[in-house]
Amino acid sequence: MGKCMQLYLENETEYNFEFDTEDVASSVINRVLEVENCPYEVEVNLLITDNEGIREYNHKMREIDAPTDVLSFPGLFFESPSDFYIVPGEEMDYTNPESGMIILGDIIINKDRVLEQAEEYGHSIKREFAFLVAHSMYHLCGYDHMTSNEAKIMEEKQEAILKELMITRDTI
Repeated sequence: MGKCMQLYLENETEYNFEFDTEDVASSVINRVLEVENCPYEVEVNLLITDNEGIREYNHKMREIDAPTDVLSFPGLFFESPSDFYIVPGEEMDYTNPESGMIILGDIIINKDRVLEQAEEYGHSIKREFAFLVAHSMYHLCGYDHMTSNEAKIMEEKQEAILKELMITRDTI
């Protein structure tokens, strides 16, 4: 295991998943950080909300008045994906003063879409949840999917992480 990661997870819905969301999220996040060679001890905030909650965040933060499946708000800004470069002397701008860890960013997952998309794609709720965490983590590491080539790279990386963790489409 590489550097340390602190996950702050909050589920503001009444829904109880049939798996440990913190375990699944931590596994995915840690594996992404290892694969991408993150040199820092980082914090990730993960909020589980519903259609209405994510619609409000999407409207407030992105001026899009609609629900979505996941939102990612990176704490670092990357010249290129996973470069993890912080200008010397500016570390404190990205650090939680209480923990001394770099704040990698925030993930907001819509549990309504997790349930809908798991059914739509014919795989488990756990797999859909893990996929959205992996997708968001790649955004927090500076990846995007604005072009088809960028999308292909992200998709391959996400699938590789889930396969390594044995959270595949046929996993219940």
